[in-house]
Amino acid sequence: MTPDPATSVETSLYARRWWTLAVLCLSLLIVFVGNSSLNVTIPTLSRVLGATTAQLQWVIAAYSLVFAGLLFSTGAIGDRYGRKGALQFGLLLYLLGCVLATASDSMWQLIACRAVMGVGAAFIMPSTLSILVNVFPPEERTKAIAIWASVTGAAGAIGPVASGWLLGHYWYGSVFLVNVPILLTALVAGWFLVPKSRDPEQGELDPMGAVLSTVGIVAVVYGLIEAPQVGWRSPSTLIAFSVGVVVLALFASWELRVGEPMLDIRLFRNPAFSTGTSGMILIFLSMFGVMFLITQYFQLILRYTPLSAALRLLPMAPIMVAVSPMTPRLSARFGANRVVSMGMGGVTVGLLMFRGLTPHTHYWYVLLSIVPLVTGMALSMSPMTASIMSAVPPRRAGAGSAMNDATRELGAALGIALMGSLAASRYASSLAPVTRHLPADVAHQARTSLADAVSAGARLGGPAGRALTGAAQHAFIGGIRLAVTAGAALSAAAAVVVSRRLPRQAAHGTALTGAVEAIEATAELGLAGVEPAFVGGPEKT
Repeated sequence: MTPDPATSVETSLYARRWWTLAVLCLSLLIVFVGNSSLNVTIPTLSRVLGATTAQLQWVIAAYSLVFAGLLFSTGAIGDRYGRKGALQFGLLLYLLGCVLATASDSMWQLIACRAVMGVGAAFIMPSTLSILVNVFPPEERTKAIAIWASVTGAAGAIGPVASGWLLGHYWYGSVFLVNVPILLTALVAGWFLVPKSRDPEQGELDPMGAVLSTVGIVAVVYGLIEAPQVGWRSPSTLIAFSVGVVVLALFASWELRVGEPMLDIRLFRNPAFSTGTSGMILIFLSMFGVMFLITQYFQLILRYTPLSAALRLLPMAPIMVAVSPMTPRLSARFGANRVVSMGMGGVTVGLLMFRGLTPHTHYWYVLLSIVPLVTGMALSMSPMTASIMSAVPPRRAGAGSAMNDATRELGAALGIALMGSLAASRYASSLAPVTRHLPADVAHQARTSLADAVSAGARLGGPAGRALTGAAQHAFIGGIRLAVTAGAALSAAAAVVVSRRLPRQAAHGTALTGAVEAIEATAELGLAGVEPAFVGGPEKT
């Protein structure tokens, strides 16, 4: 039976609602493809632009940090001043970042471009969801979200493969240039097909909160990323950590005093909220930290091409899609705390299995290590999302949704910073004795990153070059072992805390919610995705 559009949305909007959905999917698709494709470019960027390990961390983390820091504010801006305008502005910013990235000839220029793209993505994602909820009547909304989620999930899987193919045929800038025609199509189509909408009752914005939270998080991540280069006890590292702690404390104090806080700090008194958010951060910290290291292991040690490396990560998607829809039923039967604790245990096992990597490990061992890691992630995400949303009052559902996305981005940035820095520190210290007898320029190059060490070994040639390359590979694997051990320790501790503090039952989920979480997480290996809180849950139009 066709619903009466007059009772839900305007007739003109209802008539073109599926065309509007197509534009929204296209807009979000480019955000997922653009972010998920970058992991396989890391060795190429290191080789072509001479990137250090810290710069490689920044080029990925810059996007996530900006996105997480602005997500609360950009959603509110779109609701207050117009969602279509916010979407178009985000697409323009993303387009600008892509165009400038293709012309970048240094890593710091590329990092700045990635930050611009992150600002654009922060405007795009919440706008697409708000417009979708506004255009579709309640009886069609779940179907629309499921279609949207499927598109974003496909983008998360397609991105690395497309990037790998492009890197095999063109220069690294093609990874960004290919986005331009898609962005232009979304801009033009959106101008004609996306309706204007806004929330006249939207409360006051909190720009000070956005600035303080972003500055504080960036300072902490800066300290983590730069510490392996300048020393963990160096003045710049200690100053960065100190500034981060002080500014985040000021952020908490400000949020407790302001009338319309960006984030209600009092929510953290609720175990469902505090445990759910911290657990989500740790899940994505582990996943993104591992992916940052494994893509380099694939290409620089196992000698896979970018395309081959991307294809070998594809099995993560079907595992996620198969397991996640089961989590609502498992949570109802055994309790959300036990399911999430078991998921964290799976993450711990997967991380510890990565300690078995060698320069000659077969791909099947890597795949066997990925299975418990991804399965644990799939088991944990949906119950933790439900826990976060159950702690948030219905009138603040939008803020809860934004918090759920922000924890993912923050976890991704912290994972790359923390696990990447631990690996880099162990790599440099392990390689130092080997490079003492080498020329100063060669030694410095080798200690910068594994890709540079491989290049330095090729320059030396002969037995000396092969010895340097072999030593660098073993040093890098030693770094991976240290990083995954630290990640496993955090995950194991989280499993214990979750089993005791996470409520047994949170908000009731559905199989569709679990499926959306699965598709979201597949794309999340690039970026955050569709918000399951709106599947059968409260929404504000």
